[in-house]
Amino acid sequence: MINEALLISELSFKAVRSSGAGGQHVNKVSSKVELTFSIIDSSALTEAQKERLITKLQPRLTNNQVLLLQCDESRSQHKNKELVISRFLQTIHNGLKVAKKRRPTRVPKSAIKKRLKGKKVTSEKKASRRKPNLD
Repeated sequence: MINEALLISELSFKAVRSSGAGGQHVNKVSSKVELTFSIIDSSALTEAQKERLITKLQPRLTNNQVLLLQCDESRSQHKNKELVISRFLQTIHNGLKVAKKRRPTRVPKSAIKKRLKGKKVTSEKKASRRKPNLD
Protein backbone atom coordinates (compact mmCIF):
# COMPACT_ATOMS: atom_id res chain seq x y z
CA MET A 1 0.00 0.00 0.00
CA ILE A 2 2.17 2.90 1.23
CA ASN A 3 5.72 2.97 2.53
CA GLU A 4 5.37 4.27 6.10
CA ALA A 5 9.12 4.68 6.60
CA LEU A 6 9.34 6.91 3.52
CA LEU A 7 6.30 8.89 4.68
CA ILE A 8 7.81 9.44 8.14
CA SER A 9 11.09 10.58 6.57
CA GLU A 10 9.16 13.32 4.71
CA LEU A 11 7.66 14.76 7.90
CA SER A 12 8.97 17.89 9.53
CA PHE A 13 8.65 18.53 13.24
CA LYS A 14 8.75 21.63 15.36
CA ALA A 15 8.82 21.70 19.16
CA VAL A 16 7.02 24.63 20.78
CA ARG A 17 5.95 25.56 24.27
CA SER A 18 2.81 23.86 25.41
CA SER A 19 -0.12 25.79 26.84
CA GLY A 20 -2.06 25.18 30.02
CA ALA A 21 -1.19 24.38 33.60
CA GLY A 22 2.23 23.15 34.60
CA GLY A 23 3.93 26.07 36.30
CA GLN A 24 7.64 26.59 35.80
CA HIS A 25 8.05 23.35 33.84
CA VAL A 26 5.63 24.36 31.08
CA ASN A 27 7.29 27.78 30.78
CA LYS A 28 10.81 26.49 30.16
CA VAL A 29 10.30 23.23 28.22
CA SER A 30 9.15 22.93 24.60
CA SER A 31 7.18 19.70 24.87
CA LYS A 32 4.41 20.35 22.34
CA VAL A 33 5.19 18.85 18.91
CA GLU A 34 3.83 20.23 15.64
CA LEU A 35 4.00 17.97 12.59
CA THR A 36 3.79 19.29 9.03
CA PHE A 37 3.43 17.18 5.91
CA SER A 38 3.20 18.55 2.38
CA ILE A 39 0.92 16.27 0.38
CA ILE A 40 1.85 17.80 -2.98
CA ASP A 41 5.63 17.45 -2.44
CA SER A 42 5.45 13.87 -1.16
CA SER A 43 7.30 11.23 -3.17
CA ALA A 44 5.83 8.39 -1.08
CA LEU A 45 2.35 8.90 -2.54
CA THR A 46 1.06 8.39 -6.06
CA GLU A 47 -0.86 11.15 -7.84
CA ALA A 48 -4.15 9.33 -7.28
CA GLN A 49 -3.42 9.00 -3.56
CA LYS A 50 -2.52 12.69 -3.36
CA GLU A 51 -5.82 13.68 -5.00
CA ARG A 52 -7.80 11.40 -2.67
CA LEU A 53 -6.06 12.83 0.40
CA ILE A 54 -6.57 16.42 -0.73
CA THR A 55 -10.30 15.88 -1.21
CA LYS A 56 -10.82 13.82 1.96
CA LEU A 57 -8.65 15.92 4.29
CA GLN A 58 -9.57 19.33 2.84
CA PRO A 59 -10.79 20.86 6.14
CA ARG A 60 -7.55 19.90 7.89
CA LEU A 61 -5.19 21.27 5.20
CA THR A 62 -3.67 24.71 4.81
CA ASN A 63 -3.93 26.69 1.57
CA ASN A 64 -0.66 25.08 0.40
CA GLN A 65 -2.12 21.55 0.89
CA VAL A 66 0.00 21.01 4.01
CA LEU A 67 -1.35 18.80 6.78
CA LEU A 68 -0.73 20.20 10.28
CA LEU A 69 -1.03 18.02 13.37
CA GLN A 70 -0.01 18.82 16.92
CA CYS A 71 0.20 17.00 20.22
CA ASP A 72 0.74 18.30 23.75
CA GLU A 73 -0.88 15.49 25.74
CA SER A 74 2.31 14.38 27.47
CA ARG A 75 4.98 16.28 29.40
CA SER A 76 7.60 14.51 27.30
CA GLN A 77 8.51 15.85 23.86
CA HIS A 78 9.57 12.35 22.74
CA LYS A 79 6.21 10.83 23.76
CA ASN A 80 4.34 13.66 22.01
CA LYS A 81 6.37 13.02 18.85
CA GLU A 82 5.44 9.32 18.91
CA LEU A 83 1.77 10.19 19.49
CA VAL A 84 1.64 12.71 16.64
CA ILE A 85 3.34 10.26 14.24
CA SER A 86 0.82 7.52 15.06
CA ARG A 87 -2.02 10.03 14.69
CA PHE A 88 -0.58 11.11 11.32
CA LEU A 89 -0.36 7.53 10.02
CA GLN A 90 -3.93 6.85 11.15
CA THR A 91 -5.12 10.03 9.39
CA ILE A 92 -3.35 9.04 6.16
CA HIS A 93 -4.75 5.48 6.26
CA ASN A 94 -8.28 6.79 6.89
CA GLY A 95 -7.89 9.34 4.09
CA LEU A 96 -6.82 6.69 1.59
CA LYS A 97 -9.59 4.26 2.54
CA VAL A 98 -12.02 3.69 -0.33
CA ALA A 99 -15.63 3.73 0.82
CA LYS A 100 -17.71 0.71 -0.10
CA LYS A 101 -20.21 1.33 -2.84
CA ARG A 102 -23.76 1.46 -1.52
CA ARG A 103 -26.02 -1.28 -2.76
CA PRO A 104 -29.58 0.04 -2.91
CA THR A 105 -32.11 -2.11 -1.11
CA ARG A 106 -35.88 -2.32 -1.36
CA VAL A 107 -38.50 -2.95 1.28
CA PRO A 108 -39.87 -6.48 0.79
CA LYS A 109 -43.44 -6.74 -0.50
CA SER A 110 -44.38 -8.89 2.50
CA ALA A 111 -43.37 -6.06 4.86
CA ILE A 112 -45.45 -3.55 2.86
CA LYS A 113 -48.49 -5.88 2.94
CA LYS A 114 -48.05 -6.46 6.68
CA ARG A 115 -47.89 -2.71 7.36
CA LEU A 116 -50.97 -1.97 5.22
CA LYS A 117 -52.88 -4.83 6.87
CA GLY A 118 -52.08 -3.40 10.30
CA LYS A 119 -53.29 0.03 9.20
CA LYS A 120 -56.49 -1.47 7.86
CA VAL A 121 -57.16 -3.33 11.14
CA THR A 122 -56.62 -0.13 13.13
CA SER A 123 -58.87 1.81 10.76
CA GLU A 124 -61.67 -0.77 11.06
CA LYS A 125 -61.31 -0.83 14.84
CA LYS A 126 -61.73 2.96 15.01
CA ALA A 127 -64.56 2.93 12.45
CA SER A 128 -66.51 0.47 14.62
CA ARG A 129 -66.39 2.95 17.52
CA ARG A 130 -68.06 5.74 15.54
CA LYS A 131 -71.76 6.53 15.84
CA PRO A 132 -73.72 5.08 12.96
CA ASN A 133 -74.74 7.51 10.24
CA LEU A 134 -78.56 7.41 10.03
CA ASP A 135 -79.00 9.55 6.91
